[in-house]
Amino acid sequence: MKKGKEILALVMVSVFLGLILSIQLKTVKRSIGEGVLPTQRAQQLAAELKKAQAERDAQANRIAELESKIHKYEKNEVDKNEYAESLYKDTMKYRMLAGYTDLEGPGIILEINDPPGDVQYGDEYTIVDELDMILQIISILNAADAEAISINDQRYTSFTEIVRAGNHIEINGVSNNSPIVIKAIGNPDTLESALAIKRGIIWELRKHDYLVHLTQDKNVVIPKYRKVKDFKYSTPMEENNQ
Repeated sequence: MKKGKEILALVMVSVFLGLILSIQLKTVKRSIGEGVLPTQRAQQLAAELKKAQAERDAQANRIAELESKIHKYEKNEVDKNEYAESLYKDTMKYRMLAGYTDLEGPGIILEINDPPGDVQYGDEYTIVDELDMILQIISILNAADAEAISINDQRYTSFTEIVRAGNHIEINGVSNNSPIVIKAIGNPDTLESALAIKRGIIWELRKHDYLVHLTQDKNVVIPKYRKVKDFKYSTPMEENNQ
């Protein structure tokens, strides 16, 4: 009798283990695909990533090539007549305003690092938590007549989004973390004074133990805005001459 109970218990344990193995196999198949081993799946993903990176690089090179051709065409037309030259200058001006061209010139560089570990108590905090301060810096620079602004080499334009995403911030769709480096082209003295004014934004950052380094630079380089903005709902209004 006792032996029969032991056999029954063994059978039940075997059935239970069989069910568990069956469930695990189904789960693995759903996650990595039918008949595909984890190592094979990893190799497939690596190959797909490499292919995507190659396509991205090819597109970037193609864009650079087309922009170079456009620039040559524009310059050739400029040499022909004064009207084309005036049109070219206006086009460049609006491209600069929209952020679609690289710029360089005198300005300032502001670098903000997180507080040292030995002054942080309780929960650690970081500059990426201070979106309001980052936006305040941008507003101050705009008020000080900055001609171009970048955040971690991402061009700031009217279309730029700055949003918190996990433990980093997204700027123009690119993930950024500490340190935050803000560059601006304009009158260096005016820009520096606007940021370093008594009890201003620099004072506020240092009050919260952030490590702030503000310098003037004779040749600040700010890259162009990389995303393409399509207007799906907006159309230009015709001017009414009456």
